[in-house]
Amino acid sequence: MAASAKTLTIDNHTLDGDWTVVLPRRGKQRRHSFRIRSPEQLQQQQQQQPWAPIDLETDAVRKLKLMQKMQICMKKMENSPFYHTLLDQIQTPEIFCCFHRVLGSEMQMQMVIYGIGSIESYEPPRLQLSLAILLKRKFSWIGDIEVFDPVLSTTECQVLETLGCSVLSINEQGKRCAQKPTMFFMPHCESMLYDNLLRANWGVELLNHVVLFGNSFDVYEQNVSYSKNSAMVDSTRHILAIRQFTKEFRIQTVSDDYFGAFHTSSWHFFSPVLETELQYID
Repeated sequence: MAASAKTLTIDNHTLDGDWTVVLPRRGKQRRHSFRIRSPEQLQQQQQQQPWAPIDLETDAVRKLKLMQKMQICMKKMENSPFYHTLLDQIQTPEIFCCFHRVLGSEMQMQMVIYGIGSIESYEPPRLQLSLAILLKRKFSWIGDIEVFDPVLSTTECQVLETLGCSVLSINEQGKRCAQKPTMFFMPHCESMLYDNLLRANWGVELLNHVVLFGNSFDVYEQNVSYSKNSAMVDSTRHILAIRQFTKEFRIQTVSDDYFGAFHTSSWHFFSPVLETELQYID
């Protein structure tokens, strides 16, 4: 990076400056037929369903206890070698440039959290949420956080709002179109949810707006090649088709305390150049 005319302002955690990110070309690739979907077609595919917690009761004691759990968990995360190792990884020139490329001319990228699970019942979801909130506080280029999981209770929704997150009132089923730069924070979601996300954004412009934190696509590819299970293949069609246009960076869990919440998790950045390079999958 010493010969570059610009320097990434990592210490200030901004992405200012004029950069041209040149991605490596991958030799000759097989061309696939591609049928372009109009915005109207994409919207029709997003069969959004209104959602609200089943329990409507509010409990001040439960809310206080959960807030205390989250505060303890966030402090634990903030002081952990795992967190600092992850910050160091994000700020490496290669990954930082990937974030910058997705941002483009925008100042911030929104964060959408799908499938967080019950933060009241289990520690792994609390650790995952803690990481997401701490990343937003650390980096000014991460914008508002939206959260959804159908298992969330009213108490959990209230705590999420108190922590500065917005809880979606619609079950998008992972089918959010990234019209602007968006970080999808989805550790340990089901493969179908990742596939839904990719299908909703199956085009050059949309995919280039997406950053995904979630299960390793490389692991999915290995599992499918070993098992040949038809259900697994069906739920990973877009995952497998996008692999050749994906830059994946596996994170380090560092200690057993964070293995359950983040093992086999990776950052994913997508870089198709031509629509004709993308295989059309109905």
